[in-house]
Amino acid sequence: MGEPRQLGGLTYSQLGRGGTTLLVPTGSVEQHGPHLPLDTDIRIAAAVAEAATAELGPDFVVAPPISYGASGEHQGFPGTVSIGTLALTTLLVEYARSACEWTARMVFVNGHGGNVDALRSAVGLLRVEGREVAWCSAAVSGGGDAHAGHTETAVLLHLSPQLVRTEERRPGNTAPLAELMPRLRAGALRAVSDSGVLGDPTTATAADGARLFDEMIRDCVDRVRRWQPRPDGMLR
Repeated sequence: MGEPRQLGGLTYSQLGRGGTTLLVPTGSVEQHGPHLPLDTDIRIAAAVAEAATAELGPDFVVAPPISYGASGEHQGFPGTVSIGTLALTTLLVEYARSACEWTARMVFVNGHGGNVDALRSAVGLLRVEGREVAWCSAAVSGGGDAHAGHTETAVLLHLSPQLVRTEERRPGNTAPLAELMPRLRAGALRAVSDSGVLGDPTTATAADGARLFDEMIRDCVDRVRRWQPRPDGMLR
């Protein structure tokens, strides 16, 4: 595996027109409990996109991440900055319309579940317009736990261990997400977890994180190589 080609470090003459696939990480700035950084989703999405780009080869380029997303459910916690689904949808559409002037294909690699409605709307529209745009999630099989629990904590222990406040890890609400959704929709995340954690971060290890991160990369690479977008643009 080589080094990923970073869009921000290239010149226009290194890109040409029409022969590139652009991977664009999307994430959020939002609370991730008392133990994980606010940019957790960005870090994971960017790391997956970079690793996937390096494996996919020289015709693939990774863009600087789109760091702000739709995170209104976390608004009750300091540090959360949400631009909402409508603004994010508009941003994604205009971003892709511009990039597709010179790139053959584009993939949003998403690290935050709250962005999915915007991705479906934006990419669905872009594909109707005839643009080769798709999206996939930086996720593990089965989805992992919901927020700032074992999965995200493990991956951050692998990627950025210096930023994980291990002494602050505490179990959050461990009820199944389907059971929590009615209360989440009614009162946002604070209604179901005072700490902002869904799941149990105390069980996470860096070794778990390395395995989970590799699974995320494999999933992303396989989906991009197959290139089978659904009607809403998500890669199968």
